[in-house]
Amino acid sequence: MVRSVPAAADLAAAGIAVVPGDLARPETLPAALGHGFDVVYNIAALYRQAGLPDAVYHQVNAVAVGQLIAAASAAGVRRVVHCSTVGVHGDVEHPPANEDAPLAPGDVYQRSKVEGERIGREAAARAGIELTIARPSGIYGPGDRRLLKLFRGVARRRFIMLGDGRIFYHLTYVDDVAEGLRLCGEVPAAAGRTYILGGGEVPTLNELARLIADEAHVRPPRVYLPVWPFWIAGAACEALCAPLGIEPPLYRRRVDFFTKSRAFDITRARQELGYAPAVDLRTGIQRTLAWYRERGWM
Repeated sequence: MVRSVPAAADLAAAGIAVVPGDLARPETLPAALGHGFDVVYNIAALYRQAGLPDAVYHQVNAVAVGQLIAAASAAGVRRVVHCSTVGVHGDVEHPPANEDAPLAPGDVYQRSKVEGERIGREAAARAGIELTIARPSGIYGPGDRRLLKLFRGVARRRFIMLGDGRIFYHLTYVDDVAEGLRLCGEVPAAAGRTYILGGGEVPTLNELARLIADEAHVRPPRVYLPVWPFWIAGAACEALCAPLGIEPPLYRRRVDFFTKSRAFDITRARQELGYAPAVDLRTGIQRTLAWYRERGWM
């Protein structure tokens, strides 16, 4: 199900049936789901965009989860796999965090994802349908552009580290996420359960930057600056740009990247799903850099 069928021409060319639908327009869901499906995977979400009202995040990331589950149940679907995020745990004070760690969302995106999990569980209980929730850690690999600035900055020797770089940054290669989601849909014992899907290695930001530099054949970052001036500057940029709907050149969330640990325990997924991350961090970085280079972005 996609919002724009023409934009998904590569999927259609690969033999994948594409139907129009939009989580912001719940009336499109019954027709998009049709009949005869066994498992529905909800991997759609509204990510962080400047100038959007909270209500839009609430509809797409939270309310629509319940609406999708209701439509899936009416269509005879057995299980819905809802893709949430480890971001619902916020900053991990005592890493690594597992699925039972406190929920501490830090912004509207994370709050809407917490709400989406709650609404999803309630809707599944009402409809009598199986629900499995997946919380991936930071997804990277070919196709991702969110971490392009990090990879390109290190590769071009322009990356500046804010703080000491000792916080954890847990990544998951895209192929491992896809396999984890498949298992969430197919393993019988996963019904009603929540799983963190993460990579097999949990590097510090320093270690991650050194690995990227090594694979890019450059020296690792050597410039370290204090965090607080940039946090204040980010707050000022947000205050000026958000009312105008302009993406701030710097915002506090970007500064938080350097200060908040993200390290997670994937034991439950390993034991209950048979989840086993197959792509080590160095190999994933190699493939990601190669994909960026193919597009002339490095």
